[in-house]
Amino acid sequence: MTSESPDTKITFTSPIRAPSAVPVDDSVIPFEVDALDLRGRLTRMGPALDEILTKHDYPAPVGKLLGEAIVLTTLLGSSLKFEGRFILQTQTDGPVSFLIVDFQAPDRLRAYARYDKRRLTMHADSGSLLGKGHLAMTIDQGPDMSRYQGLVALDGGGLEAAAHEYFLRSEQIPTRVRIAVGEEWRGGEGGKHRWRAGGLLMQFLPKAPERARQADLHPGDAPEGTVPHTVAEDDAWVEGQSLISTVEDLELIDPDLSGERLLYRLFHERGVRVFKPLPLHAQCSCSREAVSSMLKSFDPKDRAEMVKDGKVVVTCEFCSSVYEFTPQEAGVEEV
Repeated sequence: MTSESPDTKITFTSPIRAPSAVPVDDSVIPFEVDALDLRGRLTRMGPALDEILTKHDYPAPVGKLLGEAIVLTTLLGSSLKFEGRFILQTQTDGPVSFLIVDFQAPDRLRAYARYDKRRLTMHADSGSLLGKGHLAMTIDQGPDMSRYQGLVALDGGGLEAAAHEYFLRSEQIPTRVRIAVGEEWRGGEGGKHRWRAGGLLMQFLPKAPERARQADLHPGDAPEGTVPHTVAEDDAWVEGQSLISTVEDLELIDPDLSGERLLYRLFHERGVRVFKPLPLHAQCSCSREAVSSMLKSFDPKDRAEMVKDGKVVVTCEFCSSVYEFTPQEAGVEEV
């Protein structure tokens, strides 16, 4: 999971230091519980998430769903050991037909969602908003390296369920994910709602691989009456799942509860080692130069059709930045 040197080890009987009470937003904390062979990451997001979501003024259900996708992306993308990109993308038939989160290692995030406002309902869950389709997770190591892509079918379930399905079928690593997104009200003069989110990913990685064996996947065409293959789960993994199931949404997004204290609450009896937090930033990669280059890659006829009122206007879907060009700057030939 991580190769960093330990920063601190928190145990119940002999801590090197007490867990920090200072909450740190917009960061990922890698951790391990040696006694249970668990490795994981804890994401806490505040201002960076709020910046991404408020740029588009999404309806609350869409903002919450995109926030879940952003948190899941940070939990997965923060494990990259190179300066590449992790891209999470959904394409479905639901009211939110398209989501994309682009994580550029080590710390840059951007995201947006496409939705049909007429089909939205205010209290729909993630599965209903997504509908049926697929989730794609792409690792891009740069122009000289091959891309890796994993696909998961979406069939009315949410992103947590999709993550579990991905690790079961593709990585075959016992994994549990928890995600929570909510709005915080800051009162006083000029008070407003601010988005917050948190996520926890935990994996069972014993030194003896046979301890992590899972039941064979159903082949789909087994004869009727075939007894399904089962494997008894390791006691350590059973305990780990039991502990993560106690985490409440409010704990994951609580602005006054530090990530270290949350991990201590969960694992203090077994001892939890945390590593240096990895910062996260909301930062788009668009620029006037990049947009100009993109325009010049289009067919001349397409560029000509983009001229409106004597100029070409391009809006970045990620950050809503607006770029204006004269026809000459956009490479439109005079007629």
